[in-house]
Amino acid sequence: MAILVTGATGSVGRLVVDHLLTLGATDVRALVRNPAKATLPGGVEVATGYVAEPGTLDGVFDGVERLYLTSYAETAAEVLTLARKAGVQHVVSLSGERESWWGSIVDDVEASGIAWTHLWPGEFMENATIWSEQIRTTGQVRDGYAASANAPIAMDDVAAVAAVALVQDGHVGQAYSLTGPETLTRAEKVALIGRALGRDVPYVELSRDDAIAELSRSMGEYAEWYVDGEKDLVDHPQQATDAVARLLGRPATTFAEWAVRNATLFR
Repeated sequence: MAILVTGATGSVGRLVVDHLLTLGATDVRALVRNPAKATLPGGVEVATGYVAEPGTLDGVFDGVERLYLTSYAETAAEVLTLARKAGVQHVVSLSGERESWWGSIVDDVEASGIAWTHLWPGEFMENATIWSEQIRTTGQVRDGYAASANAPIAMDDVAAVAAVALVQDGHVGQAYSLTGPETLTRAEKVALIGRALGRDVPYVELSRDDAIAELSRSMGEYAEWYVDGEKDLVDHPQQATDAVARLLGRPATTFAEWAVRNATLFR
């Protein structure tokens, strides 16, 4: 059973490759833009192409039964058309819910005629690295809405779920809302990073405009959208789901665990 992983050198896709091999998959094909720069495990077939440029995908789906589709909304419909013509039978897609900014992928997947599984992750724990420079240089975090709360998920857990959905049966037609195991405020996340570093890291709450200005240094034009999203989560905090634990048979990674594993990013 050949499995194609698109975006195989990306943040999640690369981890999907590793988890597929851990689960015993023996026919994994990785789609990469530049094979010379790809550092993939032995035994993984490397295919050259880019989902943002469907014209580069000739032949990459040949013999593929199952597909991990990375979250590139603009060309998803074209990519899926090529996949279906080549005989792909099941697609596991990474996106947001239908009403989200990247939810158009959901419609494209379901319109493709290919059996599907949707993965809808919450905010990645890795997004906390937007605070890295502040913590390294000032020892504190200056940001908005300290009480904004969600249930962040580790990218590795998302990738592990994707691999399970690709390798195991029983996931067709399912949409999984994936979160970490607990809802945390932004101030609580910073405190956990501080604990991982062995010192106190204060959270200095800023006004909306000041928070946008602060985060623009690392997020550019997306800072305003991100800060306004923080505001929404003050009164409507995201609740944790148990999907990761159910699908993987183990607890989802906690933010505290993630912070310890990634403490060097904040030193």
